[in-house]
Amino acid sequence: MAAIAMLDLLRKNPNFGGQAFNSRGLFSTKLVGASSAAASFAISTPFAFGAFFGDGASRVSYCDAGIALDEDYISSIRSASANIFQSDALKYTTKQYDIELKSLFSAFHWKNLAVTSLRSFLLFYLPLLEPKPEVDEDDEDFLENPEEQEPLDLSVPFKKSVKQIIRETSVVTTRRVFERLAVHYVSHRMAWKLLKDVPKSAARKAARRLPVLTYFSCVSKTTFRGHLLAVLASWTVQISIDIYHFFASISKTSKDEEAADTVETSQEVRLLGKRICGATFKCGASLVFASIGAGIGAMFIRPTIGQWIGCGLGDLAGPVVVTFIFEKLNFEL
Repeated sequence: MAAIAMLDLLRKNPNFGGQAFNSRGLFSTKLVGASSAAASFAISTPFAFGAFFGDGASRVSYCDAGIALDEDYISSIRSASANIFQSDALKYTTKQYDIELKSLFSAFHWKNLAVTSLRSFLLFYLPLLEPKPEVDEDDEDFLENPEEQEPLDLSVPFKKSVKQIIRETSVVTTRRVFERLAVHYVSHRMAWKLLKDVPKSAARKAARRLPVLTYFSCVSKTTFRGHLLAVLASWTVQISIDIYHFFASISKTSKDEEAADTVETSQEVRLLGKRICGATFKCGASLVFASIGAGIGAMFIRPTIGQWIGCGLGDLAGPVVVTFIFEKLNFEL
């Protein structure tokens, strides 16, 4: 409206801008030029862009709280909300994260301890039952006493078996401690993921009919999180054993040789660093290969059994693969 009034003023007074050349006239001339430019721009602007440039009609909204609401409408809203809370609340409930902590000394339960002991004794006593290779007659001539055979020392595998039992029970107990730390110091949702029953989770995911790659990635991620505390406990126990051997060797060498104490200490520190690096790489590879193996086993076998078998095989294959790679690179772990 201001632009139209300015155009009418210019049409009636054509000499409106012809004033003396002073500061006030210069200002009025510029004002008239700017007003005319704005008026021409407003006239040439299409109607569709009027709202964008802000010259559309002003919008005024009036509010009357009781103009369209009656008692029937309010009662219908109340009945609809009541029906939703009564019927659909059971369908769309929030997800609950139920955490079941196992006993802190579950490794010392008689069943678990019996299985651990049997496995450890078989691990070290079965190699003694392997038949020895037969010696040829030509090779017997090079032997000093071919008839004499070294007696079997059964105390050595027994000691190794006892050490293995102590190590496995320590790993399980350390894992139970980490589980309790996760419950207290990590979010409830994350703790539930770390303590989840992975085979049952794989079965639930299989019931959703997910695509193959999606199912593989989901099971691998779940296994990675569920197997993390076990690998961390194994790494902690192994590092503790290496540190114990380090201090035991240092104390032994300090008693025997005081002159070469510094040289032996530097060598033991390097050996400790190699052992820590080796344990870290092996545990990391065990975790990664266990996750991949669990995903593959859950795809090709039944979800629960396949996940368990794949996780176990990957857990064993990881350290072997890492050891083979480092041997090819001439790096001792």
